[in-house]
Amino acid sequence: MEYYNYIKSLHLIFVITWFAGLFYIPRLFVYQIEAAQKPSPEKEILGKQLKIMAKRLWFIITWPSAILATIFAIVLLILQPVWLQQGWMHVKLAFVLLLFIYHFKCHLIFKELQHDIVKWTSNQMRLFNEGSTLILFSVVFLVILKNSINWIFGVAGIFVLGILLMLGFKIYKRIREKK
Repeated sequence: MEYYNYIKSLHLIFVITWFAGLFYIPRLFVYQIEAAQKPSPEKEILGKQLKIMAKRLWFIITWPSAILATIFAIVLLILQPVWLQQGWMHVKLAFVLLLFIYHFKCHLIFKELQHDIVKWTSNQMRLFNEGSTLILFSVVFLVILKNSINWIFGVAGIFVLGILLMLGFKIYKRIREKK
């Protein structure tokens, strides 16, 4: 238990850098999708640079952070096995599973865009980008509150946040279309 707080700190650091990657990679996807619609030579120049940026972000920051955050989380659970008996931890682990599903979906999109396969519109990708935000809010409120009544308010807040993000997305889309 002497090293517990160090391990917890490392877990948090890598969760933060993992989320940083998950926040930014869909933004790069948006730029790649929009670059694919530009005329030559702009399309090729932007496309090449954005692929390099996405590859570096994905393999140098995001994947290593996901792996290290997971390793330190497992160590924390080994040191505090009582957490696995608590309901809030079960819900948190469900959100972590959702986060990994989101991460793997990002990986599939990354691979497609690296091969110039564009299946998403830039607006769809902007909306997809909010998935990690909702998961982050859910996990942070859950870990801090650890209380079922407060969790109900937290879930309601997450739905309100989701609605506000959707409204913000629609307003932003209208502003962009006017320009």
